[in-house]
Amino acid sequence: MTQDLLNALRAAAPRLRGELAADAPLAPISWFRAGGAAELLFTPDDLEDLRHFLSAVQKTPLAREMQILTIGLGSNLLVRDGGVAGIVIRLGKGFMRVEQDAGERVRAGAGAPDVKLALGAAKFGLSGLSFYRGIPGSVGGALRMNAGAYGGETKDLLVEAKALDHSGEMVILKNPEMQFSYRRSGAPDHLIFIEGVFQGRKGDEETIRAEMQEITGKRSSTQPVNTHTGGSTFKNPPGRKSWELIDAAGCRGLRFGNAQVSELHCNFLINHGGATADEIEALGEEVRRRVRDNSGVELEWEIKRVGVAGTQKGAFKARA
Repeated sequence: MTQDLLNALRAAAPRLRGELAADAPLAPISWFRAGGAAELLFTPDDLEDLRHFLSAVQKTPLAREMQILTIGLGSNLLVRDGGVAGIVIRLGKGFMRVEQDAGERVRAGAGAPDVKLALGAAKFGLSGLSFYRGIPGSVGGALRMNAGAYGGETKDLLVEAKALDHSGEMVILKNPEMQFSYRRSGAPDHLIFIEGVFQGRKGDEETIRAEMQEITGKRSSTQPVNTHTGGSTFKNPPGRKSWELIDAAGCRGLRFGNAQVSELHCNFLINHGGATADEIEALGEEVRRRVRDNSGVELEWEIKRVGVAGTQKGAFKARA
């Protein structure tokens, strides 16, 4: 059935330029380097290519009812070993443009790494966006999760976000319509963010770059940056620090197989090579249990977990 679906989509989208693949491994494009495959994976060349594909999905009965998941750099993501049913859209090079907008604003594509947004702002002599240098994700993820670090948050800078709905229609959300809260936005899940406009303020490029260098140094000395990790694993509870709660519960260095709680920063989980997504998630759940037993605090996952567990591996193939 998957091949029939591919054929139907290609027939409905004869001008498709991006890469469309079935049963596509997601581990190679996830920072954890773990997890299963996408039932369908589409990487559009650009905005018009994405719209063309979404139009084809609406015209194809086999695809119309499938769930759609959008990913960027795969940094704050854990793909479960059973894979992801439905359509995964990965925003790549065609969505990475960063340019100066009117006044003291920066316009960035949703596929652009956050660091590219920070570097672009510095080049334009705009301050206030340096904290993005310390966030290992994409602009789209920052919009979806209200990404923040080092005293800055997306909600404080976003002017507006552009998105497509699943029919390919453009939607523009002003900052209040994003309904930002701690590490989340209230924007509808079916929207595919394609770009954001951010408000900066005039600054000195040399000073801004020094700020970013300081952030880089802090991050390198306190986080396991050169490992297969997904970034901060759990949200900070109100008035508390997750890493302190994890440390107090005796979880620093805790290991399940090749998955381990970082000894450098214990709100990071690491795949030392060969760890399954099930092991990584189980380790996270054990950390949550120990923290709950030790402090009574229920840690909430910050990393987005998608797909089905390894025990249900290939579950989406039941369509065949």
